[in-house]
Amino acid sequence: MITIAGAGLAGLACAHELARRGASVTIYERSARIGEGSVSRYAGGMLAPWCEGESAEAQVITLGSRALDWWAQITPVVRRGTLVLAPARDRAELTRFAKRTEAHEVVDETQIAALEPDLAGRFRSGLHFAQEGHLDPRRALIDLARRVEEMGVTIHLNRPAPKRVTLDCTGMNAPLHGLRPVRGEMAILHAPGVEIRRTLRLLHPRIPIYLVPREGHHFMLGATMLESSATCPPTLRALSELMNAAYALHPGLAEASVVELGAGLRPAFANNLPQLIWQDGTLFLNGLYRHGFLLAPAMAARAAGMLIPEIEDADHRERRTA
Repeated sequence: MITIAGAGLAGLACAHELARRGASVTIYERSARIGEGSVSRYAGGMLAPWCEGESAEAQVITLGSRALDWWAQITPVVRRGTLVLAPARDRAELTRFAKRTEAHEVVDETQIAALEPDLAGRFRSGLHFAQEGHLDPRRALIDLARRVEEMGVTIHLNRPAPKRVTLDCTGMNAPLHGLRPVRGEMAILHAPGVEIRRTLRLLHPRIPIYLVPREGHHFMLGATMLESSATCPPTLRALSELMNAAYALHPGLAEASVVELGAGLRPAFANNLPQLIWQDGTLFLNGLYRHGFLLAPAMAARAAGMLIPEIEDADHRERRTA
């Protein structure tokens, strides 16, 4: 029996990989509902490994490129790419972004209008990362929980984990040295008059902004990085920057209804890469930073491999070793 503390993104992904290897798995979650206490509820759900190459290590691209196919087996994934844009005054930011990334196409004003007709005439150039996609984080967690239960995993909600567990996936609650919080702030908007079909990233010298479409003309608007340990709701300054960026992308967003505001603390280590750490007989998976949905599948597979070593026979059927 393998026990897991935390039914958030990391815990559920690990349960999936462990159950796939034939393990008997039980998860303990403090919250009463899946996703209720998870920082992932404030995520953008962007599966954008090549965009992340602008500031992340090469490992993020390598591991993250597998995530789209993994998630597509569990929850709907929209594969229309990512469109990176910048206001005319910040075109140097677009040039810098292009030099630091790969797997993109430079698009002009006509091509931008073909990709997103609602943006016609608003931006002269951009970068299109056609291989990328996005998902709805809240739905993805629920779908993943349903999948692991179908695989035989037991999930105990509203129940703290025992003092000793096999695997700890509790984020900022884990007793790990060097773990720090990175604050993510977001707003969910409802804009019936706006048609955006793919993730947009608006480059800004201080805080790049992203807009991710959801069902029913809803959009998730967020900032990619805010170094802060504050647990308060979004600040007025942050909201002003978010809303100004939304207006810069599409004037129709100025008339959008604000459905929800939120902020979450994402766990990260100094190098912003996730780690698997043995401590006092427990394996910890932590530090997914802002790459949670991108890196959770690969890191979960690594964790499962550490707990249940396996080999692959000539027919490519996985078997547990003795």
